Amino acid sequence: MRIIAVSHLKTFWEKHPDVEQPLLAWIDEARNASWSTPAQIKDQFCSASILKSRRVVFNIKGNDYRLVVAVAYRFGALYIKFVGTHQQYDAIDADSVEME
Repeated sequence: MRIIAVSHLKTFWEKHPDVEQPLLAWIDEARNASWSTPAQIKDQFCSASILKSRRVVFNIKGNDYRLVVAVAYRFGALYIKFVGTHQQYDAIDADSVEME
């Protein structure tokens, strides 16, 4: 899968260094994946939450952080929509959030 806007993740881990390695691990796994259905994502990341409008929420670093992506299965692309702490995640609508 192609990951669009990895720079958002880099900016985030510069502020939260403890999440750099978990995010790099997620990036490696996602880039090597070729998901064509939500079920394939759940097979690889059983704690992922599949949302409407082709969005997926990933738990990062033991659920300390959350990552929301929009999946374009047809194009093999993941669009970063949100990365933040669990507390920040609780304050957003994961179905409509966009990176600023």
